[in-house]
Amino acid sequence: MRKLTAKPLTAEGFSRFGDVIEVSPENEQLSINYGRTVRHHALSEVQLSGSDDTAIMNIFSSQPAELPFKATVMERHPLGSQAFIPLSGHSYLVAVAPPGAFDISAVELFLASPEQGVNYHRGTWHHYSLALAEHSNFLVVDRSGPNDNCDEITLEEPLLFDVNEAAQ
Repeated sequence: MRKLTAKPLTAEGFSRFGDVIEVSPENEQLSINYGRTVRHHALSEVQLSGSDDTAIMNIFSSQPAELPFKATVMERHPLGSQAFIPLSGHSYLVAVAPPGAFDISAVELFLASPEQGVNYHRGTWHHYSLALAEHSNFLVVDRSGPNDNCDEITLEEPLLFDVNEAAQ
């Protein structure tokens, strides 16, 4: 069984899978609300594939994963992107692989901080939300429309996800 240890989530390291949604000095920043608010502008785009598609917002409530976590499935959304923004103030794991034919050797594991969200690009393989330590809520921006937007595969050989204890 291949073991993956999470590396820190960075915009550069995650760019081929999607966008990191976070407050950063590199963001385009606009002063709004009479100077009382800074808008970190256009951090990510919702990707939709059809004229009948709409972007929707959901809250996913996730139970914590026990580490090391044995991953047996991966999924992708071929018709639209999917963003996860943490609401509970806890770190979480992000497991991804590039779009196209699934390649287990291409899976990468990231440790997202409580201040980082992710937007998986359309077709990017990923594991479902993996909360750490405590029950966690995520604001999820997703596609709604005709046709099924979730492909799931069972891994022939499970992956083992873990975190370097110094990183927690």
